[in-house]
Amino acid sequence: MSSRLWITATPPASHGELHIGHLAGPYVAADVLSRYLRADGRSVLFVTGTSDHNSSVELRALRDGRKPQEVAEGYRQAICADLRRAGVEFDLITDPRSSAGYRQWVQNLFARLRADGVIAARTRLMPYCEPCERWLYGAHATGGCPHCGQPCRAGVCHACARPNDSGELLSPNCSLCGTAAVLRRCRRLYLPLEPFRDRLADHWRSSDLPPRVAALCEGLAEDGLPDVAVCHPAEWGLPVPGDDFEGHRIDVCFEDIAMHLYGCWPDHRAAPEETVHFCGAGHAFCQAVLLPVLVLAQGVKLRHSFRVNETLRLEKGKGETVGRRPALWALDLLTEFGSDTLRRHVLQCRPTDGTAPFRHSDLERTRQWLDSTWNDWLGRLFTAVREESEGLVPDAASGGAGWDVLHERLVRTAGELREAYDPRSFDPRRAVALLDEVVRSADDFGHANGYRWHGPTGPDRKAPAIVAQLRVAGALAAWARPVMPEGADRLASALGLPAGRAVGPEALTAPAAGTRLSPPSGPVFGF
Repeated sequence: MSSRLWITATPPASHGELHIGHLAGPYVAADVLSRYLRADGRSVLFVTGTSDHNSSVELRALRDGRKPQEVAEGYRQAICADLRRAGVEFDLITDPRSSAGYRQWVQNLFARLRADGVIAARTRLMPYCEPCERWLYGAHATGGCPHCGQPCRAGVCHACARPNDSGELLSPNCSLCGTAAVLRRCRRLYLPLEPFRDRLADHWRSSDLPPRVAALCEGLAEDGLPDVAVCHPAEWGLPVPGDDFEGHRIDVCFEDIAMHLYGCWPDHRAAPEETVHFCGAGHAFCQAVLLPVLVLAQGVKLRHSFRVNETLRLEKGKGETVGRRPALWALDLLTEFGSDTLRRHVLQCRPTDGTAPFRHSDLERTRQWLDSTWNDWLGRLFTAVREESEGLVPDAASGGAGWDVLHERLVRTAGELREAYDPRSFDPRRAVALLDEVVRSADDFGHANGYRWHGPTGPDRKAPAIVAQLRVAGALAAWARPVMPEGADRLASALGLPAGRAVGPEALTAPAAGTRLSPPSGPVFGF
């Protein structure tokens, strides 16, 4: 496992279904990188889990009058099913309630860090709801962020991404009953970050940090690295090992990071060489600060890079609902549009530098674009093969007016696509734009050469131009697969080519002469 590149995506909380923001955030983008690297022959380990012990799961259960484990199990199954429908293929999705050895592994890690002095006891103020007779932490407490003043929950502010001790919240309230919380002294276990200052600074300097994450880390270092609570008095979650904190549960932020480590190298021996972490901006603290601390505490140094997305916001308009629900649930959108259209759309509008809008009508335009460009060109190409050579690949060298120029351009495009897919310059929006340019160029080439097919030398010109376009189609089956795997595999099957070939100029290959094409009865990309 030591040669693998480790890709993580933030574990989704199993208190609800996946929505369009999840797909536009870490999951589809991480899958694009994983597919590209695998096709290129790289060894990849792509992991996540479900955040079943999140406080939001317990809060949902309390509101619905259900047991937390019932909520977690139902939504975990829905989340995993939606990820499969979206074509997101993980090597491992850890189930924190049933994965073999997981509970003991996390508790052993927690106990080992405490024995090493990395985790220590502190007594601090913590919100308490007297009517509910409940300590408030995580999703159970809402108030103002002590750093930016925006509304947030206890633990981490998703607006500024900075951590807070729950007792620091401004005007904290109980999320369940709305009552103003009182502050009581509570003895908990904390992970002080200040002892890791120098090692963290070295880690941040050597890591590929997006500007927003770099600013977060710089601000934390300047203000003094905080002590982070790693347990709470609670009923839901993994129990803290030992007898002196009976009734406390391990904090979910700590557990979610430990979940990544469990999925990657549970034996603590075979660490990967390099890691790429995908997360939303609101989760950047856990990924960029807490994760390296847990790794460094075990004497391991890794090369880390981070791909952080901002929030995708729903903008409602005419028809912007599915039934009575806003048109944002992954299941509804995948059922209506399919994985190709949805994946392409969320990659094209993926918010990386600020919030971005999502409109159902824009997704419909994406489907129309695929039909009017990608599918239209491929449909005409398959028709030409059927009419001109009885459905068989012509026995001719590729050619046609402008083919030499187009071929040179496509070779350059292959290099640009590799750059857009590469971990160090990863830009899926750029990849989508390049793929569109490939289709437009091939479409223009086909139209231009079609004018000469009706002249005296037309019959001799048809076969080379068709073979040239089949070479582009063959390349598209490989080049587009990280973005739209369902349609790319459908295209590869239609051409009689293997699926999952590497992204590169060598994919510019037509099927062997005489191969009978098997075009699908419907659209190649989307439906």
